[in-house]
Amino acid sequence: MLKQIALSLSFSLIVLLATAQRQPAPKADSKQSEKLEKRNRINAMIRNEEEGIPAFAKHANFSFKSNHDGYGILFEKGKMKTPYKSSIFQFEFGEKHHPKEEKQSSSEFTNSGFAIFGRPFVFGKQNIFYQLKLGVGQQRLIGGKGNKNGVAVYAIAVAGFSAGLARPYYMEFSAPGGTEKIKFTEAKRSTFLSADRIIGGTGLQRGWNEMKFTPGAYAKGGLRFDWARFNQVVSAIEVGFGFDYYAQKIVQMVDNPGKSFFPTGSIGLVFGNRK
Repeated sequence: MLKQIALSLSFSLIVLLATAQRQPAPKADSKQSEKLEKRNRINAMIRNEEEGIPAFAKHANFSFKSNHDGYGILFEKGKMKTPYKSSIFQFEFGEKHHPKEEKQSSSEFTNSGFAIFGRPFVFGKQNIFYQLKLGVGQQRLIGGKGNKNGVAVYAIAVAGFSAGLARPYYMEFSAPGGTEKIKFTEAKRSTFLSADRIIGGTGLQRGWNEMKFTPGAYAKGGLRFDWARFNQVVSAIEVGFGFDYYAQKIVQMVDNPGKSFFPTGSIGLVFGNRK
């Protein structure tokens, strides 16, 4: 009888121990484990950065560019192929200005002597030229950070499709009995080029439903200087040069021939993150 009782107690003890082993760890232990893993990841990133080795698999960047002939905004996605090479995909929107563009403001004086300025305008501008670009390329690390305060240098090369969009440029003019808003046509040439009748531009109000599309291609290259403290953050300056070529000539200014080929130099600020 005593032997049976002892066997029953032993079996019950074994079952209790097995059940206790299968019970999940307390939440506190789980949180501590997560914090430890995060701390280890950060420490690994710091060590990699000190050694100049990238510690990411993909990135997403935004860039604001100032071109010698306009401006642009850009979104980029990248995927690392090797520790020093990534494939990148870019989407860019920008506006190109003609070298002869000069922004002005019309003004008139009231009886009290105050000057009233009209909306800024560009005299002789025929079309506003926008660009939408979609490209693929590569990013290569050519100089890693020697320490936390160093600068990583990347070489960028991208090529792809460029959509040229020409929107007619409207201005507001004084007219008998009021004002009129017109774009350039040969029939309206004398009015459109009458500087003394200009009241001002019309901003973004008109011309969107008259926009003309011209297909093209582009290619560019540049250097990106990333000074961010950690590899998971992108804070950089990018300088580059590229060109666009369109299937048809795009006219921007009255009495100035259109162009198909547009070389561009640029400098931009790049912000983003890596994972």
